[in-house]
Amino acid sequence: MDINPVAFTIGNLEVRWYGLLIAAAFLIGTILALREAKRQGWDEDKFLNVVIAVIPSALIGARLYYVIFKWDYYSRFPKEIFFTRQGGLAIHGGIILGVIVGCLMLRRYKYNLWQGLDIVAPSIILGQAIGRWGNFFNQEAYGYEVSPNDVPWAMYIDGAYRHPTFLYEFIWNLLVFAFLLWLRRRKTIKKGDVFLNYAALYSVGRLFIEGLRTDSLMLGDIRVAQLVSGLTIGAALLIMYLRHRRGSGGPQLENSLTTTANDPDLSKDISPSGNTVLPDDTGSVNDTNQPSSPVASEALNDSSSAKEESEP
Repeated sequence: MDINPVAFTIGNLEVRWYGLLIAAAFLIGTILALREAKRQGWDEDKFLNVVIAVIPSALIGARLYYVIFKWDYYSRFPKEIFFTRQGGLAIHGGIILGVIVGCLMLRRYKYNLWQGLDIVAPSIILGQAIGRWGNFFNQEAYGYEVSPNDVPWAMYIDGAYRHPTFLYEFIWNLLVFAFLLWLRRRKTIKKGDVFLNYAALYSVGRLFIEGLRTDSLMLGDIRVAQLVSGLTIGAALLIMYLRHRRGSGGPQLENSLTTTANDPDLSKDISPSGNTVLPDDTGSVNDTNQPSSPVASEALNDSSSAKEESEP
Protein backbone atom coordinates (compact mmCIF):
# COMPACT_ATOMS: atom_id res chain seq x y z
CA MET A 1 0.00 0.00 0.00
CA ASP A 2 1.62 3.21 -1.20
CA ILE A 3 0.64 6.02 1.18
CA ASN A 4 1.94 9.55 0.82
CA PRO A 5 2.74 10.84 4.32
CA VAL A 6 2.73 14.45 3.08
CA ALA A 7 -0.67 16.15 3.12
CA PHE A 8 0.46 19.30 1.28
CA THR A 9 3.41 21.63 0.90
CA ILE A 10 3.88 25.32 1.59
CA GLY A 11 6.88 26.38 -0.44
CA ASN A 12 9.62 23.98 0.62
CA LEU A 13 7.81 23.03 3.81
CA GLU A 14 6.12 19.64 3.84
CA VAL A 15 3.06 19.38 6.07
CA ARG A 16 2.62 15.75 7.03
CA TRP A 17 -0.55 13.90 7.89
CA TYR A 18 1.05 12.77 11.15
CA GLY A 19 1.39 16.32 12.45
CA LEU A 20 -2.07 17.34 11.23
CA LEU A 21 -3.70 14.39 12.97
CA ILE A 22 -1.83 15.00 16.23
CA ALA A 23 -2.94 18.65 16.10
CA ALA A 24 -6.53 17.57 15.36
CA ALA A 25 -6.42 15.16 18.30
CA PHE A 26 -5.37 17.93 20.70
CA LEU A 27 -7.92 20.39 19.29
CA ILE A 28 -10.89 18.02 19.43
CA GLY A 29 -9.86 16.72 22.85
CA THR A 30 -9.57 20.26 24.21
CA ILE A 31 -13.01 21.25 22.93
CA LEU A 32 -14.57 18.13 24.43
CA ALA A 33 -12.88 18.65 27.82
CA LEU A 34 -13.80 22.35 27.94
CA ARG A 35 -17.46 21.53 27.32
CA GLU A 36 -17.47 19.03 30.16
CA ALA A 37 -15.61 21.40 32.49
CA LYS A 38 -18.20 24.09 31.77
CA ARG A 39 -21.03 21.64 32.39
CA GLN A 40 -19.56 20.84 35.79
CA GLY A 41 -19.28 24.51 36.69
CA TRP A 42 -15.53 24.95 36.36
CA ASP A 43 -13.94 28.24 35.35
CA GLU A 44 -13.23 27.86 31.62
CA ASP A 45 -10.25 30.24 31.58
CA LYS A 46 -8.52 28.42 34.43
CA PHE A 47 -9.22 25.05 32.88
CA LEU A 48 -7.88 26.24 29.53
CA ASN A 49 -4.69 27.34 31.30
CA VAL A 50 -4.36 23.79 32.59
CA VAL A 51 -4.77 22.40 29.06
CA ILE A 52 -2.25 24.87 27.62
CA ALA A 53 0.32 23.65 30.15
CA VAL A 54 -0.47 19.99 29.58
CA ILE A 55 -0.25 19.86 25.76
CA PRO A 56 3.45 20.76 25.36
CA SER A 57 4.28 18.69 28.44
CA ALA A 58 2.61 15.66 26.87
CA LEU A 59 4.54 16.12 23.62
CA ILE A 60 7.84 16.49 25.47
CA GLY A 61 7.09 13.46 27.64
CA ALA A 62 6.13 11.34 24.64
CA ARG A 63 9.37 12.22 22.85
CA LEU A 64 11.64 11.80 25.89
CA TYR A 65 10.12 8.41 26.67
CA TYR A 66 10.76 7.23 23.11
CA VAL A 67 14.31 8.61 23.04
CA ILE A 68 15.20 7.00 26.40
CA PHE A 69 14.28 3.53 25.17
CA LYS A 70 16.04 4.14 21.83
CA TRP A 71 19.14 5.67 23.39
CA ASP A 72 21.50 3.30 21.58
CA TYR A 73 20.49 5.05 18.37
CA TYR A 74 20.03 8.64 19.58
CA SER A 75 23.30 8.65 21.51
CA ARG A 76 25.00 8.32 18.12
CA PHE A 77 22.70 10.81 16.35
CA PRO A 78 21.72 13.33 19.06
CA LYS A 79 20.51 15.95 16.58
CA GLU A 80 17.70 13.64 15.56
CA ILE A 81 16.22 13.82 19.04
CA PHE A 82 14.44 16.98 17.90
CA PHE A 83 13.14 15.51 14.61
CA THR A 84 9.60 14.29 15.26
CA ARG A 85 7.95 14.86 11.89
CA GLN A 86 8.22 11.19 10.99
CA GLY A 87 6.99 9.89 14.33
CA GLY A 88 8.84 8.79 17.43
CA LEU A 89 6.30 9.73 20.08
CA ALA A 90 5.43 7.19 22.78
CA ILE A 91 1.96 7.68 24.25
CA HIS A 92 2.88 6.35 27.70
CA GLY A 93 5.47 9.07 28.14
CA GLY A 94 2.97 11.70 27.06
CA ILE A 95 0.35 10.46 29.50
CA ILE A 96 2.80 10.27 32.42
CA LEU A 97 4.22 13.78 32.07
CA GLY A 98 0.90 15.26 30.98
CA VAL A 99 -0.88 13.90 34.05
CA ILE A 100 1.88 15.11 36.38
CA VAL A 101 1.78 18.65 34.98
CA GLY A 102 -2.02 18.60 34.88
CA CYS A 103 -2.24 17.62 38.54
CA LEU A 104 0.19 20.36 39.52
CA MET A 105 -1.91 22.92 37.66
CA LEU A 106 -5.13 21.63 39.23
CA ARG A 107 -3.52 21.96 42.65
CA ARG A 108 -2.50 25.49 41.82
CA TYR A 109 -6.12 26.39 41.10
CA LYS A 110 -7.29 24.33 44.10
CA TYR A 111 -9.45 22.01 42.01
CA ASN A 112 -10.28 18.41 42.82
CA LEU A 113 -7.63 16.23 41.15
CA TRP A 114 -9.81 13.19 40.56
CA GLN A 115 -12.59 15.30 39.10
CA GLY A 116 -10.15 17.01 36.73
CA LEU A 117 -8.75 13.67 35.58
CA ASP A 118 -12.29 12.41 34.98
CA ILE A 119 -13.03 15.44 32.79
CA VAL A 120 -10.06 14.86 30.50
CA ALA A 121 -10.07 11.03 30.35
CA PRO A 122 -12.48 10.73 27.37
CA SER A 123 -10.50 13.42 25.54
CA ILE A 124 -7.25 11.52 26.05
CA ILE A 125 -8.55 8.23 24.66
CA LEU A 126 -10.25 9.96 21.72
CA GLY A 127 -7.01 11.78 20.94
CA GLN A 128 -5.16 8.47 21.02
CA ALA A 129 -7.66 6.99 18.57
CA ILE A 130 -7.23 9.89 16.14
CA GLY A 131 -3.45 9.80 16.48
CA ARG A 132 -3.31 6.16 15.37
CA TRP A 133 -4.21 7.29 11.85
CA GLY A 134 -0.98 9.27 11.90
CA ASN A 135 0.74 5.88 12.26
CA PHE A 136 -1.22 4.68 9.22
CA PHE A 137 0.01 7.54 7.02
CA ASN A 138 3.56 7.08 8.31
CA GLN A 139 3.26 3.33 7.69
CA GLU A 140 4.45 2.51 11.21
CA ALA A 141 3.20 0.75 14.35
CA TYR A 142 2.14 -2.25 12.26
CA GLY A 143 2.20 -5.93 13.14
CA TYR A 144 3.73 -9.20 12.03
CA GLU A 145 3.45 -10.64 8.55
CA VAL A 146 0.31 -12.69 7.99
CA SER A 147 -1.39 -14.48 5.12
CA PRO A 148 -4.30 -12.50 3.65
CA ASN A 149 -6.14 -15.82 3.47
CA ASP A 150 -5.95 -16.15 7.25
CA VAL A 151 -6.39 -12.44 8.00
CA PRO A 152 -8.60 -10.96 5.25
CA TRP A 153 -8.28 -7.45 6.70
CA ALA A 154 -4.46 -7.53 6.60
CA MET A 155 -2.81 -4.47 5.03
CA TYR A 156 0.09 -4.49 2.61
CA ILE A 157 2.79 -2.51 4.41
CA ASP A 158 6.55 -2.47 3.98
CA GLY A 159 6.56 -5.21 1.36
CA ALA A 160 4.25 -7.70 3.08
CA TYR A 161 0.72 -8.28 4.38
CA ARG A 162 0.63 -7.43 8.08
CA HIS A 163 -1.64 -7.03 11.08
CA PRO A 164 -2.90 -3.40 11.01
CA THR A 165 -2.29 -2.94 14.71
CA PHE A 166 -2.86 0.82 14.47
CA LEU A 167 -6.37 0.00 13.22
CA TYR A 168 -6.94 -2.45 16.08
CA GLU A 169 -6.00 0.18 18.61
CA PHE A 170 -8.11 2.83 16.88
CA ILE A 171 -11.20 0.60 17.18
CA TRP A 172 -10.44 -0.37 20.78
CA ASN A 173 -9.89 3.25 21.79
CA LEU A 174 -13.20 4.31 20.23
CA LEU A 175 -14.99 1.60 22.22
CA VAL A 176 -13.31 2.77 25.43
CA PHE A 177 -14.23 6.38 24.58
CA ALA A 178 -17.91 5.45 24.17
CA PHE A 179 -17.88 3.52 27.44
CA LEU A 180 -16.35 6.44 29.35
CA LEU A 181 -19.00 8.83 28.05
CA TRP A 182 -21.64 6.44 29.32
CA LEU A 183 -19.86 5.83 32.63
CA ARG A 184 -19.46 9.44 33.65
CA ARG A 185 -23.23 9.94 33.53
CA ARG A 186 -23.84 7.19 36.08
CA LYS A 187 -24.99 8.37 39.52
CA THR A 188 -23.22 5.66 41.51
CA ILE A 189 -19.60 6.30 40.57
CA LYS A 190 -16.98 8.10 42.62
CA LYS A 191 -14.83 10.89 41.35
CA GLY A 192 -11.79 9.28 39.78
CA ASP A 193 -13.64 6.21 38.48
CA VAL A 194 -13.78 7.52 34.91
CA PHE A 195 -10.03 8.11 34.76
CA LEU A 196 -9.19 4.83 36.48
CA ASN A 197 -11.44 2.92 34.07
CA TYR A 198 -9.72 4.70 31.19
CA ALA A 199 -6.30 3.70 32.49
CA ALA A 200 -7.31 0.08 33.00
CA LEU A 201 -9.29 -0.41 29.79
CA TYR A 202 -6.79 1.28 27.48
CA SER A 203 -4.03 -0.81 29.04
CA VAL A 204 -5.98 -4.05 28.49
CA GLY A 205 -6.19 -3.35 24.77
CA ARG A 206 -2.59 -2.19 24.53
CA LEU A 207 -1.36 -5.25 26.42
CA PHE A 208 -2.71 -7.60 23.75
CA ILE A 209 -2.22 -5.43 20.65
CA GLU A 210 1.40 -4.71 21.55
CA GLY A 211 2.16 -8.42 21.30
CA LEU A 212 1.43 -8.24 17.55
CA ARG A 213 3.71 -5.28 16.80
CA THR A 214 7.18 -5.41 15.30
CA ASP A 215 8.50 -2.04 16.51
CA SER A 216 8.01 -2.28 20.28
CA LEU A 217 10.29 -0.40 22.63
CA MET A 218 12.21 -3.04 24.55
CA LEU A 219 13.72 -3.37 28.00
CA GLY A 220 15.89 -6.43 27.58
CA ASP A 221 13.51 -9.10 26.35
CA ILE A 222 10.43 -7.33 27.70
CA ARG A 223 8.14 -5.12 25.66
CA VAL A 224 8.00 -1.86 27.62
CA ALA A 225 4.41 -1.07 26.63
CA GLN A 226 3.22 -4.45 27.88
CA LEU A 227 5.09 -4.02 31.16
CA VAL A 228 3.64 -0.54 31.72
CA SER A 229 0.16 -1.70 30.68
CA GLY A 230 0.23 -4.63 33.08
CA LEU A 231 1.34 -2.44 35.98
CA THR A 232 -1.28 0.17 35.11
CA ILE A 233 -4.09 -2.39 35.06
CA GLY A 234 -3.06 -3.70 38.47
CA ALA A 235 -2.69 -0.24 39.99
CA ALA A 236 -5.99 1.09 38.59
CA LEU A 237 -7.99 -1.93 39.76
CA LEU A 238 -6.37 -1.89 43.20
CA ILE A 239 -7.08 1.81 43.70
CA MET A 240 -10.72 1.41 42.63
CA TYR A 241 -11.15 -1.62 44.89
CA LEU A 242 -9.71 0.12 47.94
CA ARG A 243 -11.69 3.31 47.39
CA HIS A 244 -14.99 1.52 46.90
CA ARG A 245 -14.33 -0.95 49.70
CA ARG A 246 -13.86 1.70 52.34
CA GLY A 247 -16.72 3.71 50.83
CA SER A 248 -14.94 7.00 51.42
CA GLY A 249 -16.67 9.93 49.79
CA GLY A 250 -19.80 8.09 48.66
CA PRO A 251 -21.13 8.41 45.14
CA GLN A 252 -19.83 11.52 43.42
CA LEU A 253 -18.47 13.01 46.67
CA GLU A 254 -15.02 14.28 47.46
CA ASN A 255 -12.36 11.82 48.58
CA SER A 256 -8.89 12.18 50.01
CA LEU A 257 -7.81 14.33 47.06
CA THR A 258 -10.71 16.75 47.50
CA THR A 259 -10.04 20.37 48.13
CA THR A 260 -12.61 22.84 49.34
CA ALA A 261 -10.45 25.92 49.16
CA ASN A 262 -12.13 26.96 45.90
CA ASP A 263 -15.66 26.58 47.33
CA PRO A 264 -17.20 30.03 47.88
CA ASP A 265 -19.96 28.43 49.97
CA LEU A 266 -17.57 26.79 52.43
CA SER A 267 -18.65 29.23 55.15
CA LYS A 268 -22.17 27.83 54.90
CA ASP A 269 -20.91 24.58 56.35
CA ILE A 270 -20.12 26.19 59.69
CA SER A 271 -22.86 27.06 62.15
CA PRO A 272 -22.88 30.45 63.95
CA SER A 273 -21.65 28.66 67.05
CA GLY A 274 -18.62 27.40 65.16
CA ASN A 275 -19.86 23.81 65.00
CA THR A 276 -19.67 21.76 61.82
CA VAL A 277 -22.92 21.54 59.87
CA LEU A 278 -23.56 18.21 58.13
CA PRO A 279 -26.08 17.51 55.34
CA ASP A 280 -28.89 15.10 56.09
CA ASP A 281 -30.54 12.77 53.59
CA THR A 282 -32.93 15.49 52.41
CA GLY A 283 -30.17 17.92 51.57
CA SER A 284 -30.80 20.16 54.59
CA VAL A 285 -28.15 20.79 57.19
CA ASN A 286 -27.86 19.98 60.88
CA ASP A 287 -25.56 21.51 63.45
CA THR A 288 -23.68 18.56 64.94
CA ASN A 289 -24.10 20.04 68.44
CA GLN A 290 -27.84 20.71 68.13
CA PRO A 291 -30.56 18.21 69.12
CA SER A 292 -31.91 16.17 66.22
CA SER A 293 -35.58 15.94 67.35
CA PRO A 294 -38.25 17.90 69.30
CA VAL A 295 -38.11 15.31 72.13
CA ALA A 296 -34.37 15.73 72.44
CA SER A 297 -34.80 19.52 72.38
CA GLU A 298 -37.38 19.41 75.17
CA ALA A 299 -35.18 17.10 77.24
CA LEU A 300 -32.26 19.45 76.78
CA ASN A 301 -34.35 22.44 77.87
CA ASP A 302 -35.61 20.58 80.98
CA SER A 303 -32.05 19.64 81.85
CA SER A 304 -30.93 23.26 81.53
CA SER A 305 -33.79 24.48 83.70
CA ALA A 306 -33.03 21.93 86.39
CA LYS A 307 -29.39 22.96 86.34
CA GLU A 308 -30.30 26.61 86.77
CA GLU A 309 -32.62 25.87 89.68
CA SER A 310 -29.97 23.84 91.51
CA GLU A 311 -27.38 26.59 91.26
CA PRO A 312 -27.23 28.94 94.33
